[in-house]
Amino acid sequence: MGTNNDNYWLKSGIINIVQNFSGTIINLITFFILVRLLNKTDYGIWGIYMQTVIILEVIRNGLIQSALIKFISGSDKSEHNHIFSASLTISVTLTLVCVILIFAFAGTFARLLKAPELESIFYIYIIVFIFSGILTQLNCIEQANFKYTGVVASGLVRSSVLCIFLIVNYFFEISTDVITLVYVQIGAVIIGLLIAWKYTKQFIHFSYNFSQDWFKKIFHYGKYAFATSLSSILSGTIDQWMLASMISPAASGSFNIAVRIGNLIDIPTNAVATIVFPQSAKRIETEGKSAVKYLYEKSVGTILAMVIPAIIFIYIFDGLIISLLAGDKYADTVPILNITLLYCIFGPFGRQFGVVIDSIGKTRTTFIIVIVNTFVILTLNYFFIRKYGVIGAAYATLISNIFGFTIAQVILWRELRVNALNAFIYAYQFYPEFIKKYILKKG
Repeated sequence: MGTNNDNYWLKSGIINIVQNFSGTIINLITFFILVRLLNKTDYGIWGIYMQTVIILEVIRNGLIQSALIKFISGSDKSEHNHIFSASLTISVTLTLVCVILIFAFAGTFARLLKAPELESIFYIYIIVFIFSGILTQLNCIEQANFKYTGVVASGLVRSSVLCIFLIVNYFFEISTDVITLVYVQIGAVIIGLLIAWKYTKQFIHFSYNFSQDWFKKIFHYGKYAFATSLSSILSGTIDQWMLASMISPAASGSFNIAVRIGNLIDIPTNAVATIVFPQSAKRIETEGKSAVKYLYEKSVGTILAMVIPAIIFIYIFDGLIISLLAGDKYADTVPILNITLLYCIFGPFGRQFGVVIDSIGKTRTTFIIVIVNTFVILTLNYFFIRKYGVIGAAYATLISNIFGFTIAQVILWRELRVNALNAFIYAYQFYPEFIKKYILKKG
């Protein structure tokens, strides 16, 4: 691995960690101010709206996002127009379908949830949805060219606009409502789009040139990535939904505190996954499976080197951290947190498994595993919550993570001869390598 490759990993890693960490901080600030500015009803409506928005974005972006990055980064430039045209066609079609669904069912949906304001909110959101579709296309093109500055800048600005608006309203004691917040989202996504265009236009030499073959390729590749993304969202929320249903919303809230802290540990995982996917897609085309095996083991090792110290730190100061972040009323979350920290070890293996398997074209495999794992989580949660209460959800998720890890490693061994132990060796080697190359500036 040469100097340019080292610079790619270091620069890209720092950029993406900054994005994920900054995004997490912005989201926390937004949350804390929102619950103070909005009454309980309005905040509940906002929560329903945001959950629905995530599902709509996954329906559209999950089908094309990974496919667009994979095929552009791993194909000849002469094919890029065909690929982009095909993905644009799919994106526009899905956008129109979702818009029609919003017009058809927004009123019914709002009435069923006894939140009449939702109907107007979803009609306004259509504008956000259209612009965010274009923004996703631009971000994918930049990632496929192994650049991330525009992705980071547009994402941070988009979330910061709403956060700044809320901060101003809070400190100047200006009242606001949910519909106003959606209008702010429109402004935020337009600004994000302009920033993304600035960084991506150098890679776009576009004339619409539809290819039925590429349309089919992207659709058939993306259908499993789409289903995987949707299933992942569901599997990540099943435990909290079941806690609220079987015990109480308060129990779900206690569990959510532990999950939020775990999400902070996942920042390096998400950052490195963003870098690895286009690299893996390119290397499978140019260097073969042995290069992807190294990429998996090295990337997981790099993440573990960052994650393990954080886990140890939180274990030592678990009570203090819960008290500072959530207050003494959530002291019962400490034992739950200690269990959720254990499955943070398996997170890097699982996330990078999905990235690497998708990049070698085995998206159906990822899809099947996610579906099976979702069923396992659902079943275990039902029995463990009934028997052990809130902490049962943590046990259920830990066991399902161990199960998923075992299946994934068997598949990786068969496909790429990956050895999970190598990741821990790379994690151990990370510290002296980092000190030598980037602190002492040697090598």
